[in-house]
Amino acid sequence: MQEILIEKQEDKKVIALLSNGKLEEVYEEKDTTRRLEGNIYLGIVKDILPGMQAAFVDIGKEKNTFIHIKDILPKVSKITGNKNEDLEKYNIKKYIQRDKPILVQVKKDSTSLKGAKISTDIHIPGRFVVVMPKDKFITISKKIEDEKERERLLKIVKETVEDNVGIIVRTAAQGKSKEELSLDIKNTIQKWNQIQEKSKKAIKSRKPQELYKSSSILEKILLDTIDNGIEKIWVNDKNIYEEVKKCIEQIDRDSNVKVELKNTDNLLDMYDTDDQIEKAKARKVWLKCGGFITIDKTEALTAIDVNSGKFTGKQNLEETVLKVNKEASKEIAKQLRLRDIGGIIIIDYIDMQEGKSRQEVLETLKEELKNDRSKTQVIEFTKLNLLELTRKHMFSNE
Repeated sequence: MQEILIEKQEDKKVIALLSNGKLEEVYEEKDTTRRLEGNIYLGIVKDILPGMQAAFVDIGKEKNTFIHIKDILPKVSKITGNKNEDLEKYNIKKYIQRDKPILVQVKKDSTSLKGAKISTDIHIPGRFVVVMPKDKFITISKKIEDEKERERLLKIVKETVEDNVGIIVRTAAQGKSKEELSLDIKNTIQKWNQIQEKSKKAIKSRKPQELYKSSSILEKILLDTIDNGIEKIWVNDKNIYEEVKKCIEQIDRDSNVKVELKNTDNLLDMYDTDDQIEKAKARKVWLKCGGFITIDKTEALTAIDVNSGKFTGKQNLEETVLKVNKEASKEIAKQLRLRDIGGIIIIDYIDMQEGKSRQEVLETLKEELKNDRSKTQVIEFTKLNLLELTRKHMFSNE
């Protein structure tokens, strides 16, 4: 059974996603935090740094935001974007000019040291699709694996989209009717049209302005999970209860998701969720076999180390190592979701001598990552036998 617990605490709400009482994801949303990620602004270019191929843009906040040339150029590929482009051949001054307006979206919130990171690559999220006005590609979620279904969805999008815009078909679109998808596409494009109208008026004022406010963490979770098997939502606060009911009605009037108000200060006592959250913060995570993994986050990446611990095995060394590494792969995939770990992730497995063992571990990890709602990309083992992967934050932790 898929459930969501939303506990209101003094200055925040804790949102826990559970499957049969087991914690799968957990997020905190502070009442005082004003998230910028996903917001769209008309900004004013303040400083251009040709040597860095970057610029600072005023969006009306305390700190100017940062934009790089790769986030200004149109994407050349729907698979790699501008990742493989030789950025040195471009001159940023040909694309933006000082004191001129620029339409941008916040990709990463500001920190105590840095301003927010922005892009001209706009994404407008809908229930089943994401509209990308600047791109021309149609992309189907990789989690939709059935080829006939992919072809059906592609056909619907091509028949629906009249404007020359890019579309990402989300996993939630799987199995939906042409009417449902077409309506969502049209509604999402309409949002973009409204943003454009606001932008035209803002340009005349020559002042930075917010044109579109992204949904809250709670709203995004409801949008992402309502079509993903969620059966019940527990809430311990009357105002949040009403907010959830209203949000679900806006997403889907015919939704069968039950929302229950429970009068308790300790809603997270259900299923010992509090204890599960505390364990998810530990550096060391024990495996059932007796091995363990350690998780260390740095500024540049997250390092995960696999250890055999108490497990000595009953077979030969290679089989013992393989068993620990495969079990570690399952736990690592779980921990990435639990902790919402993003960016570059390096896994140091116990050394395997045989190539087939490394391939088995790789396939185990890839299979487990299919349960992740966020985008992940697994790279091959490096020459040092380290496995590299990347994962996109569900919500920025900055």
